[in-house]
Amino acid sequence: MNQDDLLLTILKSNALPTLPLVATKLVEITTRPDVTMGEISTLISRDTALAAKILKIANSAFYSFPNRISTISQAVSILGISAVRNLALSFTILSIKADDENDRFDYRVFWEKSLAAAVTAKLITEQEESPGDPEEFFIASLLQNFGELILARVFPSEYGRVLEEVENSNRPVEEVEREILQIDHTTVGYEVALSWNFPLILVEPIRYHHAPQAFPEGDPKIKHAIGVAHLAGLLAAIPYAPNPQVFHQKFIEQGKKLLRLDQYALDRVQQKMHIELAEIADFFDMQIDSPKSIEDVLMEANAALSILNMGYDQMNKELIKAKVMQQKLTREVEEKNKRLEMLATVDGLTEVYNHRYFQDFLDQEINRARRKEKDLALIMADVDHFKKFNDNHGHQTGDAILQQVCRVLEDKLRQYDVLARYGGEEFGIILPETTVAQAMKVAEKLRVSIEEHTFNMGPERFSVTLSFGVAGLAPEQNTHEKNDLISFADQALFESKKQGRNRVTEYVPKTTWFGKNWGRG
Repeated sequence: MNQDDLLLTILKSNALPTLPLVATKLVEITTRPDVTMGEISTLISRDTALAAKILKIANSAFYSFPNRISTISQAVSILGISAVRNLALSFTILSIKADDENDRFDYRVFWEKSLAAAVTAKLITEQEESPGDPEEFFIASLLQNFGELILARVFPSEYGRVLEEVENSNRPVEEVEREILQIDHTTVGYEVALSWNFPLILVEPIRYHHAPQAFPEGDPKIKHAIGVAHLAGLLAAIPYAPNPQVFHQKFIEQGKKLLRLDQYALDRVQQKMHIELAEIADFFDMQIDSPKSIEDVLMEANAALSILNMGYDQMNKELIKAKVMQQKLTREVEEKNKRLEMLATVDGLTEVYNHRYFQDFLDQEINRARRKEKDLALIMADVDHFKKFNDNHGHQTGDAILQQVCRVLEDKLRQYDVLARYGGEEFGIILPETTVAQAMKVAEKLRVSIEEHTFNMGPERFSVTLSFGVAGLAPEQNTHEKNDLISFADQALFESKKQGRNRVTEYVPKTTWFGKNWGRG
């Protein structure tokens, strides 16, 4: 049977997954240039379960919007038609399960790897100088190996042979597929996605993600999506590969070559992938228990390799376990040394960073913002009427309030934002790669969180408010120094205090003075 006949068999097969009516209609109408947000909202709202899932992720740390999104209309308006469509397709695709529980194809591992690739694509866009659409890259990477699932459903016994050969020979799966089935999963996934009328930005990465250099010159946005999918697939394969070092080396090389990412950006993606995978999996109703970090996977692989090099007669599970344990003990010693260093940078009462670390980190971020021509924002916050609170309730209660304030603030900040105790009841919050407008929204979110939080001290309940001042450096503002930025944020904080407290004020130059003031007294 030639390839055309195989494709026809696949497209007509009853085992081929089908999209639900809402998803099919959604793809159809979003290709129309005159489609309205109202049409999209009405269509998605017909599927109550799908609408609930989209609202859940729209209000999650995946986006970190300052205000709650309560309707699909709001979600479409804020996220955009393309983003909502791609989220809906992601939920739909991830709901495809096995027809036969005894199938040799492991659906759980397949979807774990696919979601890991999607998460990695999102992290890559966060590190890029000129990022693309994160939702498009997310689903393009999610779908990149979709053809494997299709082949496993349509030709279950033959694909079982493919998997067995891949396991025994460690050859690329697409090579074995062509040998046994006369077709590979990239071609199948591409053709099925085309038959579903998916846009090319989602379809072409399926076809070329294993060989991005084969993509003919064309739309640079599609070419970029293919590069992101290729890189995401390499990192996602590491925890499941018998030779993870090979994929890791390719990830580093291709990240620098295809997307021009520096080592710092590549390290950030590797460090955060397993953390965000565990968080995002929950939004898609997937259970991924404590995914291993890339560092742990590579460490175990290196331990196994060193045992193998001693001689086959010495290779057994106990030796590998002992080698891993030795490396873990070494890492624990290193971590203890880091903790000792941390004692010099963490505030003993609140367990957030101290004044010294704040000053050093702000210096680094100002230099990095200038070097990379990025925005940088600083928020200064102060607990309102704190001296009176201490006088009325005692310093122990005041200390406990400060500790709880820090926990509430930390919960609303990104992992790479820095919260530090500047002194007394005043805190500094450094927001890398954040505009002043974005920082104002963050500060307002923090203000509301504190205002709405009930502070429990045994049987007693307290309410606390904070005042905020916001300042920032844009790429064109390269003359201001660290002390200037701190002074600007402090001046804005003072203005919040003067205007009645429990509010957010943005610093603007004295020619117009304080132009924005949010919150209430």
